[in-house]
Amino acid sequence: MRKFAITAAVVGLTALGLGVPATSAQAADTSAQATVCNSKWPGRNGNVYAWDGYDCQGALLGVTAGNDSDWSQDGGGFTNAWDKASSVMNAGYTGGNDVVEFWFIQEYQSGYACLSPYEYFADNLSDNTFSNGESADNNIRSHKWVSSCNVWLT
Repeated sequence: MRKFAITAAVVGLTALGLGVPATSAQAADTSAQATVCNSKWPGRNGNVYAWDGYDCQGALLGVTAGNDSDWSQDGGGFTNAWDKASSVMNAGYTGGNDVVEFWFIQEYQSGYACLSPYEYFADNLSDNTFSNGESADNNIRSHKWVSSCNVWLT
C-alpha cells in the first residue's frame, strides 16, 4: 500500500507540473541564462549599452548616456554598429526619460521596441520584434531615451 501511495503522489505532482526537470542539463541551461549580462551590470550609471553577441558577449558596440540617431555614424556613442546588436542593456537612471527606444531605421523611423530600466537588459534579441514586425536581432540602427513605450524587448 505504501508503494502505491508514493507512486500516486509522484504521478499527481507530475500532473500538476511540480515534478523534477527531465534532465539536470535542462535545469543547468535555465540557471545559466544571462550570467554574462548579470556580471556586466554596472549599476545605474545613466548609459545604454549594446553587444554584437548574445548574453552581453562579443564586441561592445557602444555606450552612451545620450541619444544616437544613426548607429553607423560618429557622434552619438555608437559607430559602425548598424545591424550588429544581439543584446542590449539599460543602465539609465530611473525617473523621467528612463526607457530606451531602439529603432529599426536611423533617424527614429519605421519600427521600434523599448527596454525598461527595470528589465536591465535584453540578452537575446532573436526572440524580439520591432513594432513593424521586423526582428530586433542585428537590426538596430538608432536609439533614444523616452518616458514611455508600448512595445517591449524581453
